[in-house]
Amino acid sequence: MPCSHYFLILALTLCHLASAALAQPVPPSMFLQSKDLDSLLNRAVQAAFDKSADKNLQTNQLASTLLDLRQPDRPAMASFRGGERIYPASVIKLFYLVAAHRWLEDGKLKDTEELRRAMRDMIVDSSNDATSLLVDSLTDTTSGPELSPAEMEIWYQKRNAVNRYFTSLGFTNINVNRKPWNEGPYGREMQSIKLHAPNHRNWLTTDATARMLAEIVEHKAVSPARCDEMLELLKRDPFDTTPSANSQARGFTGMALPAGSKLWSKAGWTSETRHDAAYVELPGGAKFVLVIFTTGHANEKEIIPTIARVVVEGMAK
Repeated sequence: MPCSHYFLILALTLCHLASAALAQPVPPSMFLQSKDLDSLLNRAVQAAFDKSADKNLQTNQLASTLLDLRQPDRPAMASFRGGERIYPASVIKLFYLVAAHRWLEDGKLKDTEELRRAMRDMIVDSSNDATSLLVDSLTDTTSGPELSPAEMEIWYQKRNAVNRYFTSLGFTNINVNRKPWNEGPYGREMQSIKLHAPNHRNWLTTDATARMLAEIVEHKAVSPARCDEMLELLKRDPFDTTPSANSQARGFTGMALPAGSKLWSKAGWTSETRHDAAYVELPGGAKFVLVIFTTGHANEKEIIPTIARVVVEGMAK
């Protein structure tokens, strides 16, 4: 390896260490453990297992986290396999959205119409192409032909910028450094996947996802103004029945909501997964975050709304 490459890697490493040392980690939100909420989520999950008995839904194919936000200073939490690492599909875009606003707030990204267009399309339309631009912009990396070992090390250090940020905030057991694909990674993206197990895929937990969504709702993720901008992109109309209605609004948690409810969400689906991360406000005043990840049953559209219906009924009391 040329000497210049050694010095460049060393410089990058020292820079990253210095950034971590200067960061002021924010501990995870303090969630109250609630037996009542645990009981509610357990009933909801059991309802999904009962309804899907003929589909052979297994325990290891479902995870969920519920946060009761009626006391915003100390939300109550319930979790079913909430710490399990699961491929998040497009739910990962929620984390890239927060990172983009953090970078903008800190002056690390230039606020342009094209960047805003990509942010909008990433969340509203769940565009993978738009997400690719965001990942490149956040990490100063690009896809392309394979790299030499030294170049790959430099590339991967840069690509981990979003991981380092969320680690500094106390997020654990996640990996946020991969682009979502329509047909699959090629070139240096595939090269990195082969080299960097177990982080060959994005990973999230429902606990981490629920915390992230709650911090946007509570104006803690970045500034209040930026959190409001994020919420505007996440806003869905679960009662829009027009042919052009956004499938994220109608095809997931939104199916379970009574008239007068409000919904903000980011769904994700692939040939192997079907997920939703939703913030809901019910007509009676209840406010909650419900995150549900399912694997191995991507075409089963009733699992998520079955859980959500039981949660809605319990939260409305």
